[in-house]
Amino acid sequence: MKILISVDIEGVAGVFHPEQTRPSNPEYERARRLMTAEANAAIRGAFVGGASDVLVNDSHGGFRNLLPDELDPRARAVLGKPRVLGMMAGVEQGCQGVFMIGYHARSQSRGILAHTINSFAFARVWFNAQELGEAGLYGALAAEFGVPVLLASGDDVFAAETRALLPQARFVVTKAAQGHTSGISLSPHNSCGAIEAAAREVMHACGAAPPAAPVPMALPVQCRLQAQTSALADLFAVLPGLERTDAVTVSFTGATVQDAVRTLNSLSAMSALLR
Repeated sequence: MKILISVDIEGVAGVFHPEQTRPSNPEYERARRLMTAEANAAIRGAFVGGASDVLVNDSHGGFRNLLPDELDPRARAVLGKPRVLGMMAGVEQGCQGVFMIGYHARSQSRGILAHTINSFAFARVWFNAQELGEAGLYGALAAEFGVPVLLASGDDVFAAETRALLPQARFVVTKAAQGHTSGISLSPHNSCGAIEAAAREVMHACGAAPPAAPVPMALPVQCRLQAQTSALADLFAVLPGLERTDAVTVSFTGATVQDAVRTLNSLSAMSALLR
C-alpha cells in the first residue's frame, strides 16, 4: 500500500510562535527539525504497519522545510514550489492513503497559529457553503482522487473541527490550544511516539480491511473567499471568473475541487503584490 504523508509545521508539538514557522532564524531551524522528526515517526509507523512505498510532501510555506538528509531513507520527498496539487502533490502517483501530519485549525478559530492557506491574504474560505481549513480543502482534493485521509495530527481545535470532514481518519492530538500562540504541548518525544503508534495501527487495520473510497465533494464547487482587506479583494477580483460580492469577499465556481484549490493557491500567490 502506497502512502502520501503531507507535513505542515504549525501543528507540530512544541511549535507555538510565528517565528518558529519563518526561515532565517534559530527558532525556525529548531522547529523544522521537530517537523522532520514527526514526519519520520509517521514514516516508521507506515512501514512497520505494512506500507510498500511512502512519499513525504513538505507542505509548509515554500515547501522546503524538511531536512532531506535527516528523513528516513526509505521514503521519497516531494519538495519545492510551485506545484499543481500543492499540499497534496503526490496523491496522483497511485497513493492509496494520506496522512496529514502537523496540520492546524482553520482561520478565525482559536487554534494554535490557525490560518487557511495564507494568513496575510485569506480570512475565511467556503466550498459549497461549508467553511473549510487546509485539511478540509486538501482532504476534499484527495477524495477527488479516490484517496482517503487515514491519519491526522495537530492541536485539539484542529481535531475537533476536522473529525467530521475526515471520517476515516484517526487523530493524534499533539497539543491543547489556549490561544493563538499558547497552549500545552506533548513533548516532541511523546508526540513522535503517538504518531508512530497511530500510523502503525492504521496500516495494520488497512491490511485487515482496505479502506473504502471517500465520498467526493459535490460538483461544481461554489467557492466563497473572504479576504483580509478590501485592497486584497480588489486585487483578487482582477482575475477572470471571480465575482466581487462585497467589500472583502469574492466568489467563483470550480468545475472540480482541483480547479478550486488551484485558483485559491493562485490568489495566494497574487497577494504578494500587496505585501
